[in-house]
Amino acid sequence: MNSRAEVWDYVKAGTHRAGSQNARLPTNFPFHIITGPSLFWWSEEKKDDLLKFWENYILIMETLEGNQIHVIKPVLPKLNSLFEYAVSEETGRWLLHPSWHLCVYKRMLESENKILAKEGVTHFLQLYETKVLPFSPELSEFIIGPLMDALSESSLYGRSPGQQIGSGSPLGLKLQRFLAAYVSLLPEELKSSFLLKLIQKMSSRHWCAVPILFLSKALAGVPRCKALGREGLLALRGVLQCTMATHQILLRGAAQCHLLHAAMNLVDVEDVSLSDISAFLVSLRREESLGRGTALWTELCDWLRVNESCFGRPSACGSLGLQETCSLNAYVKSLVQEYITSPAWETGENGRMPDWAEARLVALMVLLAVDVEGRKVQHSERQRTQNVLRLFLEPLLDALAKLGSNAYLPLRKTDRCLQALVTLLHTCSPKGASAHDDEVPPLLQDLVASATESISSFLLRRLTMNELSSVADLDRCHLYLQVFTELAGLPGKRGERGSPVLRIIAPLRNASIRHLQDADSGLVPTLGRQVQRAVSMAALAAVCEVCAALDQTPELQLDPPDAGPAEQLLAALPLGQRLQKPQPEEQSSLLEDPSSSPGWGRIAAQPLDPVLPALQTPARTLQAALAALAVLPSDRVLPVFRCMKLLVPQLLASSESVCIEAFDVAWKIISTLSNTQLVFWSNLKAFVQFVFDPKVLTIAAKTKGQAYFKIKEIMHQMIEMSAVKTGVFNILITHCCQSWVVPAPDVSQGSFSNAADYSELLLEACVFGTVFRRDQRLIQDVQTFIENLGHDCAANVVIENTKREDHYVRVCAVKFLCLLDASSASHKAFMEDLAIKLLEKEALVSSSRTRCYVNSQQHRVQNRVWQILLVLFPHFDQNFLNRIIDKIFQAGFINNQASIKYYIEWIIILILHKFPQFLPKFWDCFSCGEEHLKTSICTFLSVLSHLDIITQNLPEKRLALKQALVIALQWGFSHNFSVRLYALVALSKAWGMCKTLQMGELDALASVIESSLSQVESTPGAGNAKRNWQRIQDHFFFAAFHPLQDYCLETIFHILPRLAGLVEEEWIAIDKFAKFTDLPSGAGAHRYLSATQLRELRPGDWAQQDAGSHSGEADNRSEWTDVQKKVIPWRHAAPDADLELAFQDRAARLGKAIGRLIVVASLIDKPTNLGGLCRTCEVFGAAALVVGSLQCVGDKQFQQLSVSAEQWLPLVEVKPPQLAGYLRQKQAEGYTVIGVEQTARSTALTQYCFPERSLLLLGNEREGIPANLIQQLDVCVEIPQQGITRSLNVHVSGALLIWEYARQQQLRRRGGAQA
Repeated sequence: MNSRAEVWDYVKAGTHRAGSQNARLPTNFPFHIITGPSLFWWSEEKKDDLLKFWENYILIMETLEGNQIHVIKPVLPKLNSLFEYAVSEETGRWLLHPSWHLCVYKRMLESENKILAKEGVTHFLQLYETKVLPFSPELSEFIIGPLMDALSESSLYGRSPGQQIGSGSPLGLKLQRFLAAYVSLLPEELKSSFLLKLIQKMSSRHWCAVPILFLSKALAGVPRCKALGREGLLALRGVLQCTMATHQILLRGAAQCHLLHAAMNLVDVEDVSLSDISAFLVSLRREESLGRGTALWTELCDWLRVNESCFGRPSACGSLGLQETCSLNAYVKSLVQEYITSPAWETGENGRMPDWAEARLVALMVLLAVDVEGRKVQHSERQRTQNVLRLFLEPLLDALAKLGSNAYLPLRKTDRCLQALVTLLHTCSPKGASAHDDEVPPLLQDLVASATESISSFLLRRLTMNELSSVADLDRCHLYLQVFTELAGLPGKRGERGSPVLRIIAPLRNASIRHLQDADSGLVPTLGRQVQRAVSMAALAAVCEVCAALDQTPELQLDPPDAGPAEQLLAALPLGQRLQKPQPEEQSSLLEDPSSSPGWGRIAAQPLDPVLPALQTPARTLQAALAALAVLPSDRVLPVFRCMKLLVPQLLASSESVCIEAFDVAWKIISTLSNTQLVFWSNLKAFVQFVFDPKVLTIAAKTKGQAYFKIKEIMHQMIEMSAVKTGVFNILITHCCQSWVVPAPDVSQGSFSNAADYSELLLEACVFGTVFRRDQRLIQDVQTFIENLGHDCAANVVIENTKREDHYVRVCAVKFLCLLDASSASHKAFMEDLAIKLLEKEALVSSSRTRCYVNSQQHRVQNRVWQILLVLFPHFDQNFLNRIIDKIFQAGFINNQASIKYYIEWIIILILHKFPQFLPKFWDCFSCGEEHLKTSICTFLSVLSHLDIITQNLPEKRLALKQALVIALQWGFSHNFSVRLYALVALSKAWGMCKTLQMGELDALASVIESSLSQVESTPGAGNAKRNWQRIQDHFFFAAFHPLQDYCLETIFHILPRLAGLVEEEWIAIDKFAKFTDLPSGAGAHRYLSATQLRELRPGDWAQQDAGSHSGEADNRSEWTDVQKKVIPWRHAAPDADLELAFQDRAARLGKAIGRLIVVASLIDKPTNLGGLCRTCEVFGAAALVVGSLQCVGDKQFQQLSVSAEQWLPLVEVKPPQLAGYLRQKQAEGYTVIGVEQTARSTALTQYCFPERSLLLLGNEREGIPANLIQQLDVCVEIPQQGITRSLNVHVSGALLIWEYARQQQLRRRGGAQA
């Protein structure tokens, strides 16, 4: 090929056939000189195959230019045939270069249409499921380049329609299969380079949480092979850093687990050293993935044990300067020795703290080596484990034992030793079920006990003898106090009074107080003195925390006779004050400014930690706490909140204004921390604990002062925050319900009274739940998927389940209600008050002008209201039901969504079953006029279909049965088909009960009833009437649902929402009630699991609907002209007039030209487009406009565009699911179905001649005409275009075709008149 023009000459010549239409060729194919398979070739022997290849290829590329997924999808199967033509069957090699195929995929992946991009990714990932393609370097480059770029889009990983929450991403599974298959087929010599480039691509960009998780999972699924060396392991460490960028902790931890699995599967152990492995392992977070005691930890131990003698021995030294060895034990022993040995240049007393990463590395490898040794023997041997642990830690224990006696130990060495000690104690605690059988923690504690005396003396000296004098020493102070807290918290003898650690509490306390009392002694505030004061503050706080953990109360006064009164001491302490700027000492240089040293701001911002409520001056201390909040950084406010929890209950009655100020200041801090993931949740819990403390709530409710309203204001603000930050309301409702639960009858009822005073909180919890954005739903789906993995994913074990899902708010509220006892007057009054407020809220939502769409927020709130009312129902007595029965029946008259109707019908059935006295009120519901009942009669007929349950407690059933028969027969004559169906179901149930009781007095009605039932059963043919009668009989609410046996939490919150077609976000799995252990499970009347087989049913295709409701009747009017008749058994009614004749008659009466054009706009969503089309159709004399819902006529935007055209144009309602049948019916009537769509075989509008009977189908604004309807079209017509946009507004497109139809018909009429 000498030029690009010659290439295209060959292509055009090869794709030309006599008589074929000219196809538009894409002009942006990449052409470059390629070695290997031919870019283009021709063979007379394979002419037919090659012609087919190029025709399909050009068709695909041309279709992709349209960028419309519904047009592209039918063409995608042809892409599979391209691979068949491009690969030789004899040699299995590429005949045509794969770049042709990759060009198609790249076009799809780079499309702005995300649906098309997802189709391209999915199709490419499925390639190796059905065929084996020859290797090509271009394929690998495409995977590492464009495919990886496309996989970074989070929306690709969403669930498929109908797939359950937590079942995993279909694309994630395809990605895992594809990568495993592709790597398996790669030549061995190429696997290493491909995987290395893939991992480097993963580490070269910032990924969102979901894509990096599934990419890591796919990498972990690659079959075991020796593909990665030191460079690959380093690249995996880079990917680990990418996972840390997300705030989704569970997803981050799961990704780390998968990456560790990938390392164990793919690393060539002979090409890496133990130092390389340990550097990789320390990058994993212990609190998120690699926790001791998990299955992942065990797998890692087994992997190290199997490969222990295979690791490489590089000549270079490790990160700690030690010479590598092959033995794991020798490596760990040398690692500890090198760690403890301090280099000569690290002896400066004022040097910075060592990096904690080195201590984490030592602790991790020591514990791994110990557990590896333990797995070498079949049974655990305590003595062997102790010996191994002592062998590794001997240098560390020797150094710790010298801390108290050797004052000349290098500072860096002491820091390293204490860091290693703290990290070992943290890391050795196992996770999981086997924690109580683990022998390593007690053995480690025994070894550390021997050095406790020395460590305690060292801590006391360093913290009290003015040895900490620089800014860097504040980090050492924190380290020392960590060691102090850890040693004081060790179990067994080390926690008893008299332990070396506990013996230093008193001297540490006294020395710290003396340092703080020196504030008014007139000494110059030098840097050293200010640092020591900060150390004393922190030491006092640590003493208080340790004493609180050991149930001891520290006396924060000096031992007599040195101590003064508490007031004197308090006055001497600088509560809530900033530390003064230090002055240079006399001997220091005048040019030296200590305050300019790095980090001084950390000291200046530290007032005294307010942990001194024991000083018996709460008002002064609270003021100091408020001052502290004004200057403290966000990670230091937690102790202040804890202090306020003790102070506010004491001061609320006497100093309300100060407490309100504390509430305000604390809430402002919490609001500013909402985006700070690391400290927000712990601070929020502390805030809730002091603001919503039971004593605080009781005092505020008793006085009904400003504090009471401030608490309620904060409560509502927290609920508002939870709409954008999931989990906030969970903490609030859990804390309050825990404090309100009364565990036993002899416990004071005081705390439960708060539930009544703050009932708005529980009311909001009962209906809580927001409609999340798509990306938020994706995160929740993936989190559920990870949780469903259980212990197979170590992240589930080491990460505490925070229960921050919105479901747990309602779960908490429901479990709280289930714990209440109706025999208690206060409990009963609370539940009745809550029920009334729920009904009021439901009435308010129902009366809203906001249109209630399926699964809208309004729909969901109403649904939740009735769920809670069902939970409360067993506690209602007749007197209370007398107060609310009218409201419940009134709710039945309202036009509601199907799921709400099921709940209303269910609770009415339960009321009538338990209290038959309300049956007269129920019969009265049928006495209203048909006009009033046209949107609700189906609800009451559905209740009547469960007549056997309703009359179960009636001693005399005959009167009720007779009344039911009369009502069912009356409504069996309704004009509305749906009403007749429901009436026949009720009639069938009532008549069956009458025959069982042998009620002879009803013989006069027997012939009418039997004729009515037999007529519907024997409807001829397989039409919609017969089908819908069978569907309603098989519907779960009439065929399988038992209102009594199915009364349980599972049916209320999971089964019924699922069968009613609610979005899966509204399904609360029953195991969530069991997992929520913050509240005990009540042993009342509420069963958890359904006793029937209802849970095994699938949602049917019949949705309960009311006549005239927005969700529509069973079928549209034109489709039911032959079946919507009254049930009159003794004579057949005359068939209704043909709809088309009605159209013509109306047009004639209006003096309009008679047209035969039907415009179908059921797929159009926007009211503006529908209004404009209505006006256009009326102006040009269309026969009818078909819409998806007649409710659109009431829309203001529709009316503004239609300008009353709907009053002069017949409108027909055909819902999108019914379009296929409607089109078939019209085709049978002689109509030509015309689609306005751009396809490969579309006819230009300028060349098309419209038949008189034309039906014009318009597509959706975004999706166009679905593929299943395109197959039913007789012809596709497109509007010739010359611009680049390649699309018109659907109203404009429809108007052009309507005008062209009217123009052609007018010319025909003129021609006929002249003839």
